[in-house]
Amino acid sequence: MKTENDHIEDLMIRLFENDLDVSGRKELEEWISLSPENRKCFEEEQEIWFSAEDNEILSRYDKEKAFEVFRKRIAGASPVKRHQGVRRWMKYAAGLVIVGVLVFTAFFYGRNKAESQFADIVIEAPRGGLSRINLPDGTKVWLNSNSRISYSQGFGITDRKLRLVGEGYFEVKKNSKLPFSIQSGNFLIHDLGTQFNVRNYSSDAEAEITLKEGKVSFQDSRNIKTVYYLQPNQKAVIAKASGLVKFENCNASMNSQWTNGQLIFNGQSMQYLIQTLERSYDVKINVANQKIMKCHFYGDFIRQEQSLNDVLNALSSTGKFRYRIQGNQVTIY
Repeated sequence: MKTENDHIEDLMIRLFENDLDVSGRKELEEWISLSPENRKCFEEEQEIWFSAEDNEILSRYDKEKAFEVFRKRIAGASPVKRHQGVRRWMKYAAGLVIVGVLVFTAFFYGRNKAESQFADIVIEAPRGGLSRINLPDGTKVWLNSNSRISYSQGFGITDRKLRLVGEGYFEVKKNSKLPFSIQSGNFLIHDLGTQFNVRNYSSDAEAEITLKEGKVSFQDSRNIKTVYYLQPNQKAVIAKASGLVKFENCNASMNSQWTNGQLIFNGQSMQYLIQTLERSYDVKINVANQKIMKCHFYGDFIRQEQSLNDVLNALSSTGKFRYRIQGNQVTIY
């Protein structure tokens, strides 16, 4: 026989899975408002739910299985232990830098008001590193060096919107009821269950969106009436200053090889090479001879196995440039 606590936990699960009716929401709202302890309990258990390692099982919502998994996670745990468990999971997540105040301030003032009150979760890949993340909805994300995503704590409940700075590769879990979108600088990217790469570092003159499979569209906030569509194995290169969009056919798989630690240069410019090496090896590269900036390069490297010196040595063997490394400063001449 279920106790009152079991019933409340059942209501929470239905809420987290967006499957709670109006009367259930009202009942849970009333329980939360009864005491600060109830509100704190709700906030803690919501954190545990969305940081669960077996999130994919929960998101499929086999109600009985989800309920048992959830109960095992919170059974006998004091508030302190619960928070420690959440912190341990965050630490485990591939060395991610997770910044955010995970406080659920008001869920039951209407969906639109609730959205604005969800705290943001921020995940970063440090300079010189890579990170892989499983989002609450089952979407997989890889972040390249010096990149960051942020999203509301309500991600997967009220919406599936996130913001990206830098480069990310996305394998999106299909959910037609909650479309997936990315805001990156001036660009808004819409997706329905697909795999694609976005490269948009704030210091770069161009942004790139590459589609591996599925369907994706994007808009420039400066011209929202125009919607662009990408086909698989197609790349959009956008000049950020002018908004000019150029489409190129490509092998999209090559554009995501960085997720495996590969550095692939397939005729890219020296500017592209410099930016990639600076982020990948956490160095500063200075160019003493500007004529070199007109050069283009080819090469395939594995950053975990080959040092910056190995990469530059191979590229300089073309005779197009020489280099000198002093600490984290590199001079190309």
